[in-house]
Amino acid sequence: MAIHENLLGGPPPTHLPDEPGPRELLAGGTTPADVAAKYPTSSLAWARLADEAFERGSVVESYAYARTGYHRGLDSLRRSGWKGHGPVPWEHEPNRGFLRALHALARAAQAIGEQGEYERCSQFLRDSSPAAAEVLG
Repeated sequence: MAIHENLLGGPPPTHLPDEPGPRELLAGGTTPADVAAKYPTSSLAWARLADEAFERGSVVESYAYARTGYHRGLDSLRRSGWKGHGPVPWEHEPNRGFLRALHALARAAQAIGEQGEYERCSQFLRDSSPAAAEVLG
């Protein structure tokens, strides 16, 4: 029996393909807006935009950025074989942009009083990656 065999019979973890360009630009100090303009499919760039907007009190703007990053991430997950459920491990760095966008969407939804969406997104984050839910709060 393989060490990493899924004994519960659930779907295998989804690992998004690595896209180092956006990550490297952000790490090098390029603004998230410039990265999102160059790489509009990057959930990480949209999540960073959402974080910046939230930190300055622009909650509706944060919500819009987070929703964009979330939907870009769903598109990427589906292209990677994800069927609507199953693990999206935080430990796989390319997954972090989607998970960050999902967290940002939950946070902004709560801030604007969208309790149902906050609860759905929070549960989706916990179901996708307990580690991400813990790290991101």
